[in-house]
Amino acid sequence: MEGVPMRDGYGQALLELCRLHENVVVVDADVAKSTRTEWIREKYPQKYINMGISEQDLVGTAAGMSLAGMVPFVSTYGVFLAGRAWDQIRNTVCYNSLNVKLGGAHAGISVGPDGGTHQALEDVALMRVIPNMMVVVPCDYKETFKATMAVYDRQGPSYIRFGRSAVPVITADETPFELGKAAVFRDGADATIFANGIMVYQSLKAAAVLEKEGISVQVVNVHTVKPLDAEMIAACAAKTQAVVVCEEHQCIGGLGSAVCEVLAQCCCVPVELVGIKDRFGESGSPDALLKAYGLSDLDVIAAVQRVLRRKK
Repeated sequence: MEGVPMRDGYGQALLELCRLHENVVVVDADVAKSTRTEWIREKYPQKYINMGISEQDLVGTAAGMSLAGMVPFVSTYGVFLAGRAWDQIRNTVCYNSLNVKLGGAHAGISVGPDGGTHQALEDVALMRVIPNMMVVVPCDYKETFKATMAVYDRQGPSYIRFGRSAVPVITADETPFELGKAAVFRDGADATIFANGIMVYQSLKAAAVLEKEGISVQVVNVHTVKPLDAEMIAACAAKTQAVVVCEEHQCIGGLGSAVCEVLAQCCCVPVELVGIKDRFGESGSPDALLKAYGLSDLDVIAAVQRVLRRKK
C-alpha cells in the first residue's frame, strides 16, 4: 500500500505539542527511530528521555512525571507496552487515573517483516478492559495527528494505537474528528461496516466494489474503541439491519467484541467479524499478510455478502 505511515502523524503531533506546551515530555524505550520520537530528541532534547528497553520503568516513570504536573507521552511498540507494562498501566496509571498518554506503535499484522513477536494483535483488548482508559485507533496519518493532539486536552490515561507501514491517507485536514464520536465516511442502506485503523480504507474499497453490484454499504469509522459511541452504532445497525466489523486485531476482545456487546443489548442484528482469527502473526510484506490473514478488501466484500444472506 502506498501512502504515509501513521507513526509520522504521531511524531508530527508530538513536535507540535512540544512547541505549544511547556509541560509535555516524551519518554521512549530505545525505539526513537521507529516511533518517530527521534524528531523530538533532535528538536526538543530537553523534552525527550530514553528509558531504554524497560517498558515497566517507562510507564512507572511517566506516572511519576504526571504527578509532578507534566504530561508524558509514552512511546514504544504496542505489543510490549500493552503486554510487558500492563501491571503498571493498570495499577499505577489507570487505578489512579493519572494523566499519562500511551503511544502503541507497530501495531497490527501490517508491521510486516518483524513477525509475530512484534505484531500487536491483542493490545486493544488489553487496554479497553482497564477502567479509566481511553482507546483510540486512528485510520491514517492525518487522523493519528489529530488523535495525538486531542488526547493532550483530555485529562486521564489514553492509548493511541498506530502502525508502521505507509497507508493511504483517506481523511483531510478539514475532516471532523472528535474523541468518542464515530464518523460516517460513506452512507448506505443495505449493510453497515464498522471499522478502524487501516481497515477503514479496506472497507471503503469494498463498499465501492459492492456499489457496482447494486449493494449499498455504509462505512463508519469507529476510531475511539473506548468510550464507544454506542448511540451511533445502535442507530446505524437499526438502519441497515446487517453489520460487519473490520479491525486489524484479534476478533476476540477488540472492536468486534465491543460492537457486539452494544448490539446484544439494544439491536439484535446479524454480525460478521473481519479480523485475526485467534492466530499469531508471521513475517511477510504488509499486503501479503493482509491477504493471508483475511483482511483484504475481498475479505470485507465476502463478509458483507455473508451477512446479507443472514439478514431477515
